[in-house]
Amino acid sequence: MLSPIRIAYLTALYPAISHTFILREVEGLRALGLDVETVSTRRPGLEHLRGATEQSEASETFYIIESAKKGLTLPLALAMALGRPHRVLRMLRLAWRTRAPGLRAALYQFFYFAEAMVLARHIKARKITHLHSHFAQASATVAMLAAELADVPFSFTLHGPSDFHEPQRWHLSEKIARAVFVSCISHFARAQGMLFSDSTHWNRMRIVHCGIVPENYRKDDRRESKVGTDILFVGRLAPVKGLRVLLEAFAAAREKHPGLRLTIVGDGEDRAHLEEMARPMGDAVRFTGYLSQEEVAEALANVDAFVLPSFAEGLPVVLMEALAAGKPAIASRVAGVAELIEEGRTGYLIHAGDVDGLRAALEMLSADPEAGRALGSAGRAVVTAEFDARIEAARIARLFLHGPGEALRPAPLCPGEVMG
Repeated sequence: MLSPIRIAYLTALYPAISHTFILREVEGLRALGLDVETVSTRRPGLEHLRGATEQSEASETFYIIESAKKGLTLPLALAMALGRPHRVLRMLRLAWRTRAPGLRAALYQFFYFAEAMVLARHIKARKITHLHSHFAQASATVAMLAAELADVPFSFTLHGPSDFHEPQRWHLSEKIARAVFVSCISHFARAQGMLFSDSTHWNRMRIVHCGIVPENYRKDDRRESKVGTDILFVGRLAPVKGLRVLLEAFAAAREKHPGLRLTIVGDGEDRAHLEEMARPMGDAVRFTGYLSQEEVAEALANVDAFVLPSFAEGLPVVLMEALAAGKPAIASRVAGVAELIEEGRTGYLIHAGDVDGLRAALEMLSADPEAGRALGSAGRAVVTAEFDARIEAARIARLFLHGPGEALRPAPLCPGEVMG
């Protein structure tokens, strides 16, 4: 018997190399027996399709803008909308009410409205019964409007930090009020949602972590380990990630520990500047560009520690990957990071932007290999217990089938509960 609901998962870009946790969540829901189709606003570039899984997902995903440019898609979507006059009027009023100030914002709202019509037609054609969006910005706006036109329930996952930068512009309170449930990736994300919403809607916000498959990161490392010698960063090469601070701290730490090496995985607008900063350190700093999930797991297996000196984060999946690989981690004490890294137990927490604090943490890992190994072992236990993607998928599956319920952390759904 088929799953009693058909879910459409909407994101701005799917699959995306920086959002592999969404792919894992989709896989976990499907493994439980839920019928999940993926929808994306834009088609990703080849740099996001490094693995066979990502390529397969891309071939099965419905791309809104790409579809809208084809033949009669937009006229047919408009015809469908006009055939539901009461719904389209409500959708128009909602779109007007939730626009951001200014002419440019109004123009973008028109585009979101058009995308929502295309999505609503797709939802009706595919007999989708529930629409879910990851992140609370543009894709959630499109999902909210499409759900109104198609008359299906809507929900979204609240991440941060970008979800909280302009909550009034993105009408976060309206989205929370209209959602059947809101899946918050951390206590911090839920608290921010509470800050920007009416208290009557707080009971629909539940905590479901983003997750990983822990055993994918338990690689054999046969080399002679000297904890803290080889350091790894994985993420976008953007100012928000604090990499300029990292390079300054790393250069200072090498004065005491000249054997330190740093590998930087990822790409982005700050890469040229970072490479120029790293040039005086020669081959002690290496840039790899983007890597696939499998390649990141391999990179983690062959380093001694992980560092994430960001100025803003949600609850970083890459930190989960590092801990699952048994690596001690250094991370900025921002947003939900402290829900994953416990100071002195699973890693070291530093203040964002603190060059001296980061230098000291790098030096501690280099100077005390036994402490580093203990941190890595404890971190692996935490990730296995609290951030397994399959268990977290079973938690959000319960929300899809039964709504928000009473528990702040929904109990994982059993496969037998999915099948009708």
